[in-house]
Amino acid sequence: MASRQELRERQEEPEHPVRATDEDVEVEREEGAPEPAELDPETRERRDAAMRLIRRFGDPVLRATAVPVERFDDRLEAELARMGELMHDALGIGLAATQLGVLHRALVFRTDPEEPITALVNPVLEWTSEELEVAEEGCLSLPGVHVEVERPARVRVRGQDSAGEQLMIEAEGLRARVIQHEIDHLDGVLILDRISKQERKEAMRAMREAQEEESAA
Repeated sequence: MASRQELRERQEEPEHPVRATDEDVEVEREEGAPEPAELDPETRERRDAAMRLIRRFGDPVLRATAVPVERFDDRLEAELARMGELMHDALGIGLAATQLGVLHRALVFRTDPEEPITALVNPVLEWTSEELEVAEEGCLSLPGVHVEVERPARVRVRGQDSAGEQLMIEAEGLRARVIQHEIDHLDGVLILDRISKQERKEAMRAMREAQEEESAA
């Protein structure tokens, strides 16, 4: 997922700019967020290359349940580093292993561009607040889809880092939402499952239109 502000901060002064639209990025839009920034050709090329590696709606792996990671070795370290790179190149702020066709319970996220990417392995939601918040979410695996999703406003998550050391993360707001979104992916749950039947129909139509525009381009 990528905030509009993060896109704006990443932009350069392109000779032939291309504007990023909501269909281009996995979005957690915040109230009052600026319009999408213009992408320079190099950024657009990196993004398109990353998006070709991300599984899309209809791929059965997106409905699979990821299995716990048991081996913490160089291979896992490389896998998590690759996930972080692809998330960055796709202009995302969160990515689950299953979105790359890997059935490991692992995710990466970064909601603040000034912070390092966090890798979270074998995440478990230990606590969620009774207070709920509704915000718009998009998904790199569901191009063109942006829907209002209700989730707990605060969470506490237990997991491990890339070396197997225990992690405990307490999060709220956007950070909490991103973590919950990515854990859903590891359980085979999509944002389409968290909305009404009518909203799902509208989302599917938007996704078809986005795919048609992409094919035409």
